[in-house]
Amino acid sequence: MSSRASKTPANMLKVQIGARAEEIIKLTAEFCSRHLDEDYAQLCRKLVLKMGRKRSVPFVAGRTTIWAGAVIYAVGQINFLFDRNQKPYVARAEIAKHFGTKTTTLGQKAKAIRDMFKLGYWDPEFSTSASKASNPLEGLVMVNGLLVPLSMIPKLLDRSGK
Repeated sequence: MSSRASKTPANMLKVQIGARAEEIIKLTAEFCSRHLDEDYAQLCRKLVLKMGRKRSVPFVAGRTTIWAGAVIYAVGQINFLFDRNQKPYVARAEIAKHFGTKTTTLGQKAKAIRDMFKLGYWDPEFSTSASKASNPLEGLVMVNGLLVPLSMIPKLLDRSGK
């Protein structure tokens, strides 16, 4: 590739996105190492990389520290991180303090992230191992508007003759 082609606006933007993504990943990994665990670090990394593939990458603008905090906040919300009865537990204020911002700012950015990827409790892609294990809906499927255990499906099929 010529040096001229590598300096196109599109390529320069890709480089900027990559650099910002790596900075956010570094910041989230540092926080997870201190306060959470490797499970959270991997989920945060995965979420940042997924955000970086969006047509309109949200973290191109704004402070990387705020985006890092918002990623942790978003992953934490759907995994019950703010519930004192869960392990690990971290208060919202502790995340905000670590990244030098307000909880409201992190909450707004985290909501934008959750909405962007339609993240919710027990999300199959962004749940921690502990959340997956405690999912009350695990092993259930919807059949004609009713929740049915997967183990009953073969029995139901045998009865219907299909």
